[in-house]
Amino acid sequence: MLTIGELASYAGVTVRAVRHYHAKGLLPEPERDHSGYRRYDAGAVVELIRIRTLAEAGVPLKRVRALLQADEEEFAAAVAEIDKRLRAEIRERQRHRERIARLASGDSLALPPEVVEFLDRLRALGVDERIVRVERDGWIPLAAHSPERVPEWVARKREQLADPQLVDFYLTLGQALDRAGDDPRLVELADKLAVYITRMADEQGEGYVGDADIEPPFVKLMDTLAFDTAPPARRLIELLKERGWTGWTKLERVAPRRSPV
Repeated sequence: MLTIGELASYAGVTVRAVRHYHAKGLLPEPERDHSGYRRYDAGAVVELIRIRTLAEAGVPLKRVRALLQADEEEFAAAVAEIDKRLRAEIRERQRHRERIARLASGDSLALPPEVVEFLDRLRALGVDERIVRVERDGWIPLAAHSPERVPEWVARKREQLADPQLVDFYLTLGQALDRAGDDPRLVELADKLAVYITRMADEQGEGYVGDADIEPPFVKLMDTLAFDTAPPARRLIELLKERGWTGWTKLERVAPRRSPV
C-alpha cells in the first residue's frame, strides 16, 4: 500500500496533481486507514499513469474521464484519433520552425534565392548596406507581385552589374547618403546615371531600363520605400528629370528640363 506521495512519485506527477485528479473525479479517493492516511494500491498507480498520459497528450480532463470508462475498442479508437491530432500538431510545429528559421536567415525570409544572391553580390562589391536595403525592400513587393518574372529581372540586374559604371553609381550613391540634397556629388551622380541609362536605352531599348510591368500603386510603394531609406534618392530623381529621365522603380524618358539658374 502506498501513501499519496509514493503514488505521485511512481506515476511521475506531483501530489498536487493527484489531489486535482481526485477533485475532478478522475481518480477514486480511498478511505483513510486507522492512522488517518489514505493508502493506494498498484492499480491506482496504473490508473494515474493513464490519466497523466492522456492529459499530457492534450486530452481535456472531461474527455479523460470518458476514456477511462470506455471499453477497449472505444479506447483504441480514441487513442488513434488523439495520435492523428498530435501528428497534425507536430507537422504544424515543424512549419513554425521552418518559418522561424527563415526569420533567422535575413533576406531569404521573403525573397527567392536568386535575389538573395544578387544582394550578396552588391555587398561583395562594397555597396553601402543602406543601398542594399533599398534594393531588398524594393524586391520584396516586386517578387510577391510578379514571381514569374523575377528570374528575368535578376538576370538583367546581373548583366548590368558587370558594367563598372553602374557599380560606380551604387558606390557613389552610398557616399552621398549622409550629405544634403544640394551636395555636388548628387549632381555628378545624376550626370553619370543619365549617361548610363541613355546608353542602355539606346543600345537595348527603353524597355530594358524601364520595364517593371507593375501597377502604379506598387510603383509608388517601392519608390516610397527607397526615398524613406535613402532620402537623397528623391533629389537624385529631380536631377535625373532635368537630364531626360524620371522615376525610380520605373524609369521613363522625358524631355530634358534644366532648372533655372
